[in-house]
Order: sequence, then C-alpha cells, then structure tokens
Amino acid sequence: MAQRPDVFSAGAVVTRKGGDVLVVHRPRYDDWSFPKGKLDRGESVTAAAVREVGEETGLAVRLGPRLTSQRYRIASGRMKTVHYWVGRLLDGDDISGYVPNKEIDEVRWVPRGKIDKLLSYDYDRATLLEADAFRKNTRALIVLRHALARSRKAWRQDDRLRPLLVAGLAQSRKLAPILSAYGCSTLVSSSSARCVQTLAPYAEASGWPLAATDKLSEEDAKAKKVLKLVDELLHAGEPAVLCTHRPVLPTVFDALGVEDPKLEAGSLFVVHHRQGSIVATERWGA
Repeated sequence: MAQRPDVFSAGAVVTRKGGDVLVVHRPRYDDWSFPKGKLDRGESVTAAAVREVGEETGLAVRLGPRLTSQRYRIASGRMKTVHYWVGRLLDGDDISGYVPNKEIDEVRWVPRGKIDKLLSYDYDRATLLEADAFRKNTRALIVLRHALARSRKAWRQDDRLRPLLVAGLAQSRKLAPILSAYGCSTLVSSSSARCVQTLAPYAEASGWPLAATDKLSEEDAKAKKVLKLVDELLHAGEPAVLCTHRPVLPTVFDALGVEDPKLEAGSLFVVHHRQGSIVATERWGA
C-alpha cells in the first residue's frame, strides 16, 4: 500500500521581552504546545504560520528565523510535518481579550525557566531550545528574482518594458502573502516593468509604497550603488524586499556576503539580520 502524504501544519515560537514564551492548551488532547495549525487549500506555510498564531492567540506576528521542522506520527497513522519559525510580536503581547473555544481553551505567557515542565512533548522542547538562539529581535531582508516574463527574443520594444507572462502574474500574486508573513514594509524594485509587476500585488495589498530604481536594473546597475543600497536596507530598521534581475543578483549577494543561491524566476532568499549582521537565511522556490 502506498504511503499517504504527510499532513502539513505551520506555527511559531513566540516570545516577549523578559523571556516569556507563548503557549496554548488544546482541550481535545489536553496538551500544551506552541500555536500552530493546518494549511488552508493553496496557502503557503509562511502565511499559515502567521494566520494560525493570530487565530489561536489573538496576537499579530511576523516571521523571524526558520526553525527545524517537526515530523511525527499522528493518531490516524499518517505522518505530520509542522513547519516552525520564531515569531516576532507586532502589536503588543496582551492576551487578556482572548475568548476560549473548543479548539484552544487557554493561552498563556510562561516564563522560560518554567516552560519545559509545562510543554507536553519532547519535540516541542527541542524546538524551543533551537529558538533560544534567536531570542534577540531580527528583521528580514528578502532578495527576490522577478517572476516569469515574456521572452527576450520575442519582445521587440525596450527591454525595460518587457512584462510578466500570465504565469508570472500568478506567481506575483502568490508572493504577496509570503512577503506579508515576514512583515516587509520597505519595497525596492528595479525600475523595469517585470520587477515592478512582481511586487505590485503585495504593494497594493499591504499599502506600503513601492520604490522603483534604475540602480537595480540590468542596464544601469553598478556594483558600488548596489552595495550602498543593500547596506542601507540592512540598517534601515524595517523588514524589506528587494526585487531585481538574474544578472544583478550576484552583486546583491556579494554585498550581503553570502553565496549566490542561483534563484529561479519568482523565487526568493530571506536574510534574517540584526544590526546589519546576518544570523540566519532561508530560501523559497517559486
């Protein structure tokens, strides 16, 4: 008999100043764990992690560094994979207004020194131990290669005006909730149409302004200007996304001091940094 596919869930380990850890109680299982839940149809794991924290605790978060996924067998006999991130609070830590329900009947902030005894599972204790390394606040800088565009050979006009394909426009729409999960509020793009179109759905959904610049275009990008721009984004104090072209990406990654991951169209590389120093990275395909 063929093995059934894993059940996929996503969640976050959320802490607050002083070291308290956010946990939830599920009456159905009588267990204490981190906020998490199954993905909706077509939903990205990043968006699911943020949504589930909000639904189960009432708190808004953005994603910090990714943690090792958990995988274990559940009562049905299937395997379950839970994707976890460190969660960064956005709008405060007040849980007094949470209304208990049949799925989550209690939400608590628990001191780090007492949380290990309360947690019901060893794999949660291991995840928390990993998260300890990222307790200090970090921000994300996302490097994005523009989505699938019209063929260069078939395009007769100025290459800067070359647009996305229908498939590329679909990619750009799927990127919006991913960028939202990391809380990107600074949006910088090459001035070329295909890059602007890649970030447009997120700009429209979030309301954050999109800055288009020739400094990231194939025609005008210069190493010194790219280096300066990347450095500014690393020290701007806000999560950011930078969208550019394949020929420009090696310069961007040189500026970051990381190996070029050779991104495909519509894929991204997330750099988690603190005060300009990179503490973790992750990559997501198109």
